[in-house]
Amino acid sequence: MDNVTVRQGESATLRCSVDNRVTRVAWLNRSSILYAGNDKWCLDPRVVLLANTKTQYSIQIQDVDVYDEGPYTCSVQTDNHPKTSRVHLIVQVSPKITEISSDISINEGGNVSLTCIATGRPDPTITWRHISPKAVGFISEDEYLEITGITREQSGEYECSASNDVAAPVVQRVKVTVNYPPYISDAKSTGVPVGQKGILLCEASAVPSADFQWYKDDKRLAEGQKGLKVENKAAFSRLTFFNVSEQDYGNYTCVASNQLGNTNASMILYEETTTALTPWKGPGAVHDGNNGAWRRGGCAWLLALPLAQLARQF
Repeated sequence: MDNVTVRQGESATLRCSVDNRVTRVAWLNRSSILYAGNDKWCLDPRVVLLANTKTQYSIQIQDVDVYDEGPYTCSVQTDNHPKTSRVHLIVQVSPKITEISSDISINEGGNVSLTCIATGRPDPTITWRHISPKAVGFISEDEYLEITGITREQSGEYECSASNDVAAPVVQRVKVTVNYPPYISDAKSTGVPVGQKGILLCEASAVPSADFQWYKDDKRLAEGQKGLKVENKAAFSRLTFFNVSEQDYGNYTCVASNQLGNTNASMILYEETTTALTPWKGPGAVHDGNNGAWRRGGCAWLLALPLAQLARQF
């Protein structure tokens, strides 16, 4: 039995070789007659006669679907005895993802189970991979992806790919959001002179994004407080002093919180004094009255006199 392999939606041609001894010929699908000679017996408009010659008897099934798969028989009647030849039609189907997990949000340390179901002929191979710069290769070659004790580094998109070499692989993605409490990554003390602009910065990572609060000692600082500006963003909070006074110096605490927890960091706004550098006025330094600069060169005329006296002696 010969195999004829076509993709779903294509046309399948079934050929039967004959000779001049043939008196009758027909194509059958299982027990149903499709064509007998030039006469069409089936009602399916997709089945057409291609050739009925002294050497070949062929039919074509157009727009093939999976229910067309199976055995087909060419029955030939000669003067001596009947003969049959069989062809098995194989229909290949492109992969299709029929079910996939929805986007998920989970707290750090929890367990994640992702599912990806796909159909196709032959059965597609399913793989999972993490879409991340640090991810290498596939993390699962199964319909199911299990992650135990998930970490924040494992958040992001996970891609399911289904392939069976019939057509290009089909892919779909699932977004996994890992929630974790705030972590303050940067909070530095700052020195600012009196009367200048000062900034304290507090950077924190968290999912969901952290809410920030500022305290000086035990007193909470509010937006709009005179001389201050509190600017809160998703990943940082900035406390700005427009005109630093003596009363502004001291210890400040940044508190970052979300529904999973909170953390804090202390920093100091301290007075920074600048020391003026005085020009060097040692021996040989001359003050230039035009620009107030000091220059070396005062020793040149002092050396000229001893040199002249030595010249007279020789």
